[in-house]
Amino acid sequence: MTATAIEREWVSSVSPTAGAAGHGPNPCQGIYHRPAGRTPTTAFIATHYNVDFSEHYLAPLLAEHGFGFLGWNTRYRGNEAYFLLEHAVIDIGVGVRWLRENAGVETVVILGNSGGGSLMAAYQSQATAPDIRPARGTELADAVFDLPAADLYVSLNAHPGRPEVLTSWMDAAIVDEDEPFVRDSDLDLFDRRHGPPFEPEFVAHYRAAQVARNERITDWAIAELDRLAAADGARDRLFLLHGVWADPRFVDLTLDPSDREPGCYAGDPARANAGVLGIGRTNTLRSWLSMWSLRESDCRGAPHLGRIEVPALVVQSSADRGVFPSDARAIHKALGSTDRALEFVPGEHYFETGGRDHVTDLISDWVSSRTG
Repeated sequence: MTATAIEREWVSSVSPTAGAAGHGPNPCQGIYHRPAGRTPTTAFIATHYNVDFSEHYLAPLLAEHGFGFLGWNTRYRGNEAYFLLEHAVIDIGVGVRWLRENAGVETVVILGNSGGGSLMAAYQSQATAPDIRPARGTELADAVFDLPAADLYVSLNAHPGRPEVLTSWMDAAIVDEDEPFVRDSDLDLFDRRHGPPFEPEFVAHYRAAQVARNERITDWAIAELDRLAAADGARDRLFLLHGVWADPRFVDLTLDPSDREPGCYAGDPARANAGVLGIGRTNTLRSWLSMWSLRESDCRGAPHLGRIEVPALVVQSSADRGVFPSDARAIHKALGSTDRALEFVPGEHYFETGGRDHVTDLISDWVSSRTG
């Protein structure tokens, strides 16, 4: 069988709320993949809060199946410390419009992969029934109320929401953000006295302490915004977050059981947790409230998923070490779609060791069955 030739087109655009940078680049950028010499009438768009999705691994595979695929980046690619949801969805809308107006696409399929799952759900929700709130101390731009909705929604190994995933990974033993290496031994996930396996009482205590830590940071962020405004008129400030690789499921495979190996995306959780890499490590006060706060953020998945009424497919790999079976079931349950499906497939988070052809066939068949 002859492999399908793939054409790749660089796409770059200003946004209604951001122009080109002084040194040249536009805020919205990506690569459109399509089968050579063809103009697909159905195309995917995939975007993430922070990760560059322009060369997403599914893009050439789905293009070989006859689809278009826009790997799209907002102004916040590699720059989540300054993330504000309202501007991110506006930037996604630029990509959706480009597919319809420039690429000749009739059916747009949102692909919400990994952390991008809740971001793309927020986009579709806002395009359907606008409800997001502005960042504290700001107003929503008119463009956030004029977003073109997609026609189909695919969730692939998606986290349930940005605040949810960070909170479930946060180290509950950190009780003072200014002293991150002074830890509560009763909540130390890596103290072998507690397990694994962990007793249900320990897990319940740990989960409650994770939520309490998120709430403490939110309280501090709100108070700090008020203090800055009152003291010298400063609008925001940066701060660091420590200990973000400490989900009990990383080390106890009896919790939310699957085919995964012990560990997290960064390898050994104890080592990673003491390191400097990970989600949410650098924030402004407003970006914390916009993306990570359980109380304040509109990046929580469930409320947006409930407003998605287009046909929806949820796909979850069985050996994912950071997205778990309960996450996929919760996303599937939260969807407002009457036409919805949940499929479990072999593989890891990005199918690094195999399974990409299988998941491509699954998604392709599902979309084709709904587009004729």
